[in-house]
Amino acid sequence: MTPAIDAHVRLDTHPTHPSAVQAVLTGTQAHVASTALEAASWSVAATGVLVLARIDHEEPYWAADAAQHLIAEGITVEIAPQLQEAIDEDWTWVNYPMPWLTRSEIREVSSEAQKIHDDIRNGHLLIHAHAHDGHTTVAVGTYLHRGGKSVYLHGEDHLRQVSDTFDSPASALLAFEETHADGMRPGPAPLTDTERAAIAACSVFDVTTSKPEPARPEPETVPVYLADAGNHDALLDSFLDTHREFQKWRTWSDDTTHAVHESQTLRIERVHESPAHDTAWTVAAYETPVSDRMWVLTATGATPAPVLQTLLIHLGDGDGWDTAIDNPVDERVVTAATQPLTEAGWKHTLTGHGIRWTSPDGEAGVQFDPLTAQHAQNSATWTIWVGSGPDRHTWAITASPHTPSPLLADLSTTLAHETGTRQTQPGREHRAGRATNVSAALAVTPGRPASRSR
Repeated sequence: MTPAIDAHVRLDTHPTHPSAVQAVLTGTQAHVASTALEAASWSVAATGVLVLARIDHEEPYWAADAAQHLIAEGITVEIAPQLQEAIDEDWTWVNYPMPWLTRSEIREVSSEAQKIHDDIRNGHLLIHAHAHDGHTTVAVGTYLHRGGKSVYLHGEDHLRQVSDTFDSPASALLAFEETHADGMRPGPAPLTDTERAAIAACSVFDVTTSKPEPARPEPETVPVYLADAGNHDALLDSFLDTHREFQKWRTWSDDTTHAVHESQTLRIERVHESPAHDTAWTVAAYETPVSDRMWVLTATGATPAPVLQTLLIHLGDGDGWDTAIDNPVDERVVTAATQPLTEAGWKHTLTGHGIRWTSPDGEAGVQFDPLTAQHAQNSATWTIWVGSGPDRHTWAITASPHTPSPLLADLSTTLAHETGTRQTQPGREHRAGRATNVSAALAVTPGRPASRSR
């Protein structure tokens, strides 16, 4: 039996890099674990802290592999829940350029690309020149070990491969110049965004001098449309965990998640690092997997989580996204979608852009554009916003003409009757008092349902 080593390794997700992993080492023999991790290409970032940041975004897989080896050596390993979730995650890359490869073969290609990146960064592979062949970056270089062979490299990041070898640097450069004379540049190519991000994740930082954050004030209760955005990613993860009929896809950059219904007629796109005012969610429904869109809805990054949760609950209820695109968007449809607002006392007015409903406190609005509804199937006909107007919003949702009226009615009910929380900030006190008064008024609105049943 392998004797226990006095070393404890806690593996967790990186605080800033989306896929990197950090290891915090403690114990009198922590150096043993550190040596093992460094041999597996982990970088020392601080005393007792190592980071694994790769250009192939496979850090969770290799972190699990490292954990197995450390445990086999008698080292105690703890894996944080969020990292374990990433390790267990089963997702497929969209538009991978070599679709004939299996998942394990894709990982082999990526691992070879990672080795090339590491050899260049560590000075083991000297790049003499690079060029762009019209599609990607190519380069020529010589290994300062492995017998000093020279190589022709093709591709970038996780797709970079050795496509040819040469007996000497002279023969390699001659061949490279014959092919890329016009675009040939000395030295290595500029780092890609992926390479820069991986290197930055390994930068030295001091976790020992961090100070505890000051206590935050208790959040205030406000109408749901004034609530904080919350954790959109956690919301999507929870939805996917409880709705297995949706398949999760991730892009190579790890910036976007696609959730596609098994029928292929509903698709949800989540852009993870989208700014608060930009589109972070896009929902599109199709009559068949190959038809044009029936309707499309978007939401910005600052949209409150309870509002998005209403949307996802509706989408998870069977075929709740189905609609009849041949039916006109008439007064009956508009009334059905906005009845909860009217019953809750939202102000109903006509503007130069259409019909508008404004919340009692003037902070939120819903607008319907009948002209767009008659002439543009997938343009924004409905706009829900908080702010001084639909074009000057804190957050906004837009929807095309044939977005199902039951879905819009669910959103209207949430806006009219539900509350959320918002972290108190200086300068908000006067607005908080007004929001509380509005919430109290809504609480006694005639006809308000005691609970939402489906």
